[in-house]
Amino acid sequence: MTPDPDLYPQFYEGIPAKRLFAWLIDAGLIFVLCLVIVPFTAFTGLFFFPLLMLVTGFAYRVITLANGSATWGMRLMSMEIRTRDDEALDLGTAFLHTLGYSISIAFAVVQLISIVLICTTARAQGLTDMVLGTVPMNRRR
Repeated sequence: MTPDPDLYPQFYEGIPAKRLFAWLIDAGLIFVLCLVIVPFTAFTGLFFFPLLMLVTGFAYRVITLANGSATWGMRLMSMEIRTRDDEALDLGTAFLHTLGYSISIAFAVVQLISIVLICTTARAQGLTDMVLGTVPMNRRR
C-alpha cells in the first residue's frame, strides 16, 4: 500500500505544485520534440501540428511512465506515480493513465474536476489517479 498521508505527509508535500511544474516541463519537451520531427515530415507536420503534439505527447508519456513511473518533468521535480500497491507503473497502467489524462484534457469540465481533486485530496490525486488507484508522490531517495 502507498504511504498514508496522515502518517507520512513527506511523501505528498508540494505535489500539486510539482505536478504543475512537471507538466510545464513536459509540455516544453514535447513541443521541442515535435519541432525536431517536423523536418522529417517534409514540413507537412506544420499543417497538423496539434495532432502531432497529441500523438507525440501520448507516446512520450506512455514510454516515460512505463520506464520509471515518471515523465522527465516529474523526475526533475523528484516525484513519481505509484500504483495503490506502491509499485512502479507497468506498460498497461502507463497507457491507461495517459489515456485518462488525454480524455481529461479533451474536456474542460473533466480537467477542472481533476485539478480541484489534485488540490484538495490528501494524496493529490487527479480524476485519472482515482479511477486507476494511482498515487503521485515524492520520489524516495
